Amino acid sequence: MDAAQRKIVFVGAGNLATNLALALQDARYHIVQVYSRTEASARLLAERLKSAYTTDVAHICTDADLYIYALTDEALPTVINNMPRINGIHVHTAGSMPMHIFDGKQANYGVVYPFQTFSKNKRVDFTHVPIFVEANNAQTLDLLTNTVRVIAKNVYFANSEDRKFLHLSGVFANNFTNYLYTVAADLLAERGLPFEVLQPLIREGVGKLDSLSPIEAQTGPAVRGDHSVVSEHLRLLADHPAWAQLYQTLSEAIEQQHKV
Repeated sequence: MDAAQRKIVFVGAGNLATNLALALQDARYHIVQVYSRTEASARLLAERLKSAYTTDVAHICTDADLYIYALTDEALPTVINNMPRINGIHVHTAGSMPMHIFDGKQANYGVVYPFQTFSKNKRVDFTHVPIFVEANNAQTLDLLTNTVRVIAKNVYFANSEDRKFLHLSGVFANNFTNYLYTVAADLLAERGLPFEVLQPLIREGVGKLDSLSPIEAQTGPAVRGDHSVVSEHLRLLADHPAWAQLYQTLSEAIEQQHKV
């Protein structure tokens, strides 16, 4: 079936749904409907896609080829349980939820997990985004693989247990580091300094990972065992005990790793 003839329904209208729906539409897939529990979210994405929308699973389009559930882990089971049994392929996009959450609910199902961080107002180029797929039968897996290869070069198979570890690694690599950027920004703001002064340092640190392993790229006082600098930093964090604890825990872990 030609891409333009494939009809897709998005169940969800958040960050991932927005980026993936727009990318698939650019690849000539027909996004026929958007579902969200929140009318404003459903309408906003539907208007961008020029598609229909609904806030009631009872009114979900029943003749689509693919149903993509891009929901929070908390919402996903409830929506799947309330969804009528519909022909077509049903996939979720969650890193930490098993594929078999669809067991007994739909006949053909799987997972499409783009391994990236998404925001509604910043388009992601899927060309180099790793996408991990899984399905309950070979025919469905083949169709999902071919579908996502239209927008992404790097498509891999990963079962539900592997995907949990992918998600965990992403929390360390992205979510935790972004929180550390937030702490750094707040520390600078307290001294009237702009976050922009850190951006060249951040870019260089990330850029080194193109040629070095993370452990090879590690620098700083903890690697050097410079306890006097670590102690001074902890003194400066006296008014922020939670940040001080975080600093100490990370410094001890880094120092221990580089002693091995």
